[in-house]
Amino acid sequence: MIETALSILENSNLFITGGAGSGKTTLTRAIIDRYQKEGKSVARLASTGMAATLIGGQTLHSFFDLGIANSQEELERNGKLEPAKKIIKLIRSMQLIVIDEISMVGAQLLDMIRLRLLQAEFGGRLIVVGDFLQLPPVTRGNEPIYFAFESPSWERLGFETLHLEGSYRTHEAEFLSLLEKVRHARLDEAAHEALEALVKPLNEDMSTMTLLFGKNISAQNHNRAQLEHLHGEMMEVETYVTIHDKKMQDRDVERFMIESRIEGVLTLKVGAPILFTRNAWNYYNGERGVITSIEEDVIWVKKEGGASVKVERVDTIKTRWIEKGSSTIEEKLITLSQFPLTLAFAITIHKSQGMSLADYVIETNEIFAPSQFYVALSRSVSAHRVTLIKPHRGWEKLCFVHPKAKYFSERL
Repeated sequence: MIETALSILENSNLFITGGAGSGKTTLTRAIIDRYQKEGKSVARLASTGMAATLIGGQTLHSFFDLGIANSQEELERNGKLEPAKKIIKLIRSMQLIVIDEISMVGAQLLDMIRLRLLQAEFGGRLIVVGDFLQLPPVTRGNEPIYFAFESPSWERLGFETLHLEGSYRTHEAEFLSLLEKVRHARLDEAAHEALEALVKPLNEDMSTMTLLFGKNISAQNHNRAQLEHLHGEMMEVETYVTIHDKKMQDRDVERFMIESRIEGVLTLKVGAPILFTRNAWNYYNGERGVITSIEEDVIWVKKEGGASVKVERVDTIKTRWIEKGSSTIEEKLITLSQFPLTLAFAITIHKSQGMSLADYVIETNEIFAPSQFYVALSRSVSAHRVTLIKPHRGWEKLCFVHPKAKYFSERL
């Protein structure tokens, strides 16, 4: 598949899409690795700080110097319509720009990106990655949603589509069939029966399950209450902050923490269940374990299979590209050093993106956004490892996608 992708990139920009678990991230990383091994400069970008962190990159607004603007009109009002010469040189120096989670990039943001590419006379390639049948762009208040593909810029950028099929997360044929029906909001009698079968009694001991909530406050409250029930001493594990650029202020650090979903202090206990939030050679993003020991720079976790894993701090780095001589280099601004763990009692559906989960419960009554239920359900490695709380509304009202996203995706 990588050879196909590289062949497309010889002649055009590329849109990598497919359902959850189809290998979009794996393929994207392989392309980035190939470019970097050839000494080419690659910008790894996403619309949110959390998504950018997962690909080791930065936000679109930061890279393209868009400030807080959400449209070209706001860009002009904020005095940023014309970019600084260093931004022009930076964009021009890239051979490849990758934008992850394209479903969360709105039409106006894509217009601003194309404006910057034109201003810089960008001669490299652009890859956008994602599934428009997953989480849509975040809007202010009751503003209507406009997807990236609705912008005239989408057609003008000339993407060739590479559609990945199947799933690496689960190989259960019936479950895969259900996921596709939920993804496209095409529920038949078999899908209704399959969803009903996933409604099961909850264990009295909820510490063995992860609850997926739609709202952050619900996940926080559940984690706090469950942690207090555990015996033992509460341990506060501080995030180490290193500021590499003296111009960075406390508010910059705070904003970076919020964007990256990294708390200033991680509150844990020995015996607490956790989920890993990164991939490593001995654990994966979403894998479950129990804390057996907490030290300042080492936490030992016993995974469900019984293996004990030594977990060390992972650096999350805010960077910017700068000129150095005749080339551009990526310079560190802020480093956050924290353990790649989160309490497994509860997480938000938003935070679960990219995870492969087992033994979790979806609080269906907090589903409020298009495709949110599909994102939650498709985290599962097996139909036998996920439980649904029966919704007060019917399944049809739970399994909804944005009609514009559905129309676009079904015509790819």
